[in-house]
Amino acid sequence: MLCKEIVQVIEAAYPREAALDFDNVGLLAGRAEKEVKRVYIALDATDAVIDRAVEAGADMLITHHPLIFSPLKKVTDEDFISRRVVKLIQNDISYYAMHTNYDVLGMAELAEKLLDIRNTEVLDITMEKDGKTEGIGRIGELERPMTLEECCVYVKHRLNLGSLKVFGDMQAEVSRLAIFPGSGKTAVAAAIAKGADVLVTGDIGHHDGLDAVEQGLCVIDAGHYGTEYIFIEDMRKFLEDKLSVLDVITMPVIHPFQVI
Repeated sequence: MLCKEIVQVIEAAYPREAALDFDNVGLLAGRAEKEVKRVYIALDATDAVIDRAVEAGADMLITHHPLIFSPLKKVTDEDFISRRVVKLIQNDISYYAMHTNYDVLGMAELAEKLLDIRNTEVLDITMEKDGKTEGIGRIGELERPMTLEECCVYVKHRLNLGSLKVFGDMQAEVSRLAIFPGSGKTAVAAAIAKGADVLVTGDIGHHDGLDAVEQGLCVIDAGHYGTEYIFIEDMRKFLEDKLSVLDVITMPVIHPFQVI
């Protein structure tokens, strides 16, 4: 089927209008009229991902994070970003990114289910759809109160992670959990305002963590990748369910850094 037909199916569920204003989503490189038989799915369009897509004979690459975020003044092989665009076009791979539109209409609910929190509400409201508020992140109740240390073990298990960074008293009791996949320092205020005991997110810096704890909020930094790689498998299931004629291949889960 044609690339543009796949895009129509994706955007029926995750319309570009749901993306935040700063974002860059949609078909970012390649041909809308490209005949697509094989799709490769990854979180980021890195050199390794594009190489794997080429080796796999993919016709289309779909990622969560956009490769092209800031405007490109030229597309040559002299810059590491535009070099990737050149490689995609040379290999006739159409490239599509679905970022904050998926965060709002997919990732938030998926994270809620994975962490099994109940009586949930949207953490950061960004839009209203069909009379229902939507947005990034969720906040709700854990099945039972637990210590922060127990909650860390729980989150590691649920997200299948090897390590976490934690701010807060490990013996503090937590029962109301907020999850904000990706980069979450902007979610601290919303989590505090909605009564969270602990925020699970990524990219929390030294001062962000200290300031959160001073305001009564524990923070579990599970990593940007660690809270968002769930996109890959979810989109595989989506495409296989909606477009069974496609051959869908996914990037293996490879965390971008190691803790030694």
